[in-house]
Amino acid sequence: MFSDLLVPLTAVPRIPLGDWANSAVEWLVHNWAAFFDAIATGLNAVVGWLQDGLLSLPIGLVIVLLAVIALLTRGWKAGIAAAIGIALIDAFDQWQNAMDTLAAVLVASVIAVALAIPLGILAARSKAASTVLRPALDFMQTLPAFVYLLPALFLFGLGAAPAVLATIVFAMPPGVRLTELGIRQVDKEMVEAGQAFGATPREVLRGIQIPLAMPTIMAGVNQVIMLALSMVVIAGLVGAEGLGGAVIQGLQTLEIPLGTEAGVSVVILAIYLDRVTAGVGKGRRPLFDGFRGSLRRRRAAQEAATELAVAEEKGRATVGAI
Repeated sequence: MFSDLLVPLTAVPRIPLGDWANSAVEWLVHNWAAFFDAIATGLNAVVGWLQDGLLSLPIGLVIVLLAVIALLTRGWKAGIAAAIGIALIDAFDQWQNAMDTLAAVLVASVIAVALAIPLGILAARSKAASTVLRPALDFMQTLPAFVYLLPALFLFGLGAAPAVLATIVFAMPPGVRLTELGIRQVDKEMVEAGQAFGATPREVLRGIQIPLAMPTIMAGVNQVIMLALSMVVIAGLVGAEGLGGAVIQGLQTLEIPLGTEAGVSVVILAIYLDRVTAGVGKGRRPLFDGFRGSLRRRRAAQEAATELAVAEEKGRATVGAI
């Protein structure tokens, strides 16, 4: 009896989803090859230009610049830690790989943020757009990262371009979601007050919603950068230069020293970028906060002394009048 019930299940025809996907990729390669080649050439040129720029600078200067950025955003302790961490990358002889990785991460993050923030604003202002974007973002976030690399490899070839594009798709969803969340969480009374004063929707967005939502938006930017950096090892599978390629080489050749040094360098870069972007998101400027606090205290003391002098003068005038 049970075998009779299972017969219809075994008779279900196979759905050739893989064949359809293969046909779609082949059609794109055949009809849009020039378009994809142009994108790949442009991305490879931008990443290569940034890599050459970072590698052309003296190592000491780059370490100082990165430490100063950490100092301005997180304080002197973070600046010292950043200088030590970046110097360790050079000591591991992973400087070129680290700069190649940093260039690819920066390019992918800038493009992902440039796409994510407008889409998040659109989703926050339009319920229909939010309804359409939500399943697409869920699909982008849940699909394994390796799946992105296969069509990207066929369409854009080996190198930085497929790695950057796969990274953009993988890293963009948190930026869209947190931008939408930040704008939706803005107090409606603030928005209504702006509208009552005659502000246009664009002025409300630019002058009220975006400034108030900026901490949440910057949290999304932080997540975009972290996810972009998490893709560097996977991107090494498609020929992307940098620390990811070194880790893959260490795995393939069982070189434990190379894999360890490249892996630790990835961790150092991740910690640095996380701390800096988190500091920017919270609006921290520790180097200037103390100076500004000192100025505020001096100004408050001067105002108190002035008020005391005015009160004393008024007292004298009152006594003289009596």
